[in-house]
Amino acid sequence: MADERKLPQGRLSRFARLAATGVRAGAGMLLDRDGGSATSVAKHAAETLGTLRGLAAKIGQMASYVDGLVPEEHRDAYETALSTLRAQAPTSSPAAIRSVVEEDFGAKLDQLFTDWEDVPMASASIGQVHRARTLEGLDVAVKVQHPGIHRAIESDLANASILESMAAIGGARRFQTKEALAVIKTRFREELNYALEAERIAWFATMHGGDPTVRVPLLVGSHSSKRVLTTGLVRGKTFEEACAATENERRAWAETMWRFVFRGNLIGGKFNADPHPGNYIFHDGGMVTFLDYGCVQEIDPVRLRAARTIHRAALVHDERAFRIGVTEMLHSKPGPLEDLAVEYTRQCFRPIFESPFRMTRDYAASLVGGMKDMALLARKVDDHELFAMPADMVFINRLQFGFYSVLARLDVDVNFAAVEASFMREAPLEAA
Repeated sequence: MADERKLPQGRLSRFARLAATGVRAGAGMLLDRDGGSATSVAKHAAETLGTLRGLAAKIGQMASYVDGLVPEEHRDAYETALSTLRAQAPTSSPAAIRSVVEEDFGAKLDQLFTDWEDVPMASASIGQVHRARTLEGLDVAVKVQHPGIHRAIESDLANASILESMAAIGGARRFQTKEALAVIKTRFREELNYALEAERIAWFATMHGGDPTVRVPLLVGSHSSKRVLTTGLVRGKTFEEACAATENERRAWAETMWRFVFRGNLIGGKFNADPHPGNYIFHDGGMVTFLDYGCVQEIDPVRLRAARTIHRAALVHDERAFRIGVTEMLHSKPGPLEDLAVEYTRQCFRPIFESPFRMTRDYAASLVGGMKDMALLARKVDDHELFAMPADMVFINRLQFGFYSVLARLDVDVNFAAVEASFMREAPLEAA
């Protein structure tokens, strides 16, 4: 049954509802202010954040699966309650959704599709997805933006608590600069432009076109616009079903996922910064379809060269080259903060240095904790030792925290080093 709720758009109304959930700026988590049980507070938070949609819902989605954002003692309660935001956020009405489609294409819905299901197959923070069939007989998934979501997003971007929570999830709290906050605003405004997402789908399809296990949805450009995105309908196992599959299946999928993320990152210089568990569809033979290309980060060329140096050093266990690469990537300054940054990055690369490696939820959570430790140290070091985290690292960290948490739930040993070595030969040697 559809869960239709009016989308609050104004800054003050959204702020008041957000404050009622107990979201604390900079923590990226939800707190109980009135002594209620964690379960009841989590359910209330899920309902409120779902109704708000926009960036508020994204905070709830990330808290539901990124290990380390919510204290260990409350993790199960929040994951259970907030998982509803991953699978099915509150929806917009059929009439409102039909109106968006018809306005964008200047035609009635039945002139565009022979079949249309008013009950969405999924609903998320910015849009919802409907099954349909084109006049040519192609079964498609049509993503349509929630009416009023542009104003809601702008209200959230004007809310310091929302921005600071997003910065915290990306590891930028206490490191944040105007440049980092500008990157956050740019990325989330881009998510409102489905025409841009269509271009990215085409780029990723070309990037991974030679990989038999990586699938990118078929773009149906004739039925896509700035607020409507149509792709071929993808059928397969959900993330929850994949987590219950055999060990060999889970290992094959984890290998494909690692190759998709890091080949795109290190060879293509771009990555999808939203590792939401609902963005994967799993198929036999290790094949994975990767959905949703709204949040994509391009890597600065200088940072890309340093990243390739770091990954190559990790593959051959060259600790000295690894340290040099990290300091070049971060533009760090000698001192205790730089030492901790190198140590932290080395911890992030354990899956390569220690392959085969089993990603665990405790390990994923430890990385979030390590970022908090660096933020605390940054408040204590002398000015001549302090350095700002590069602005574009916010989404690299968001990807890593989320992606590692997703892999941890597959719970399988993987030779990540072998997977990476298979494509690193494509990287230009002069960039090392």
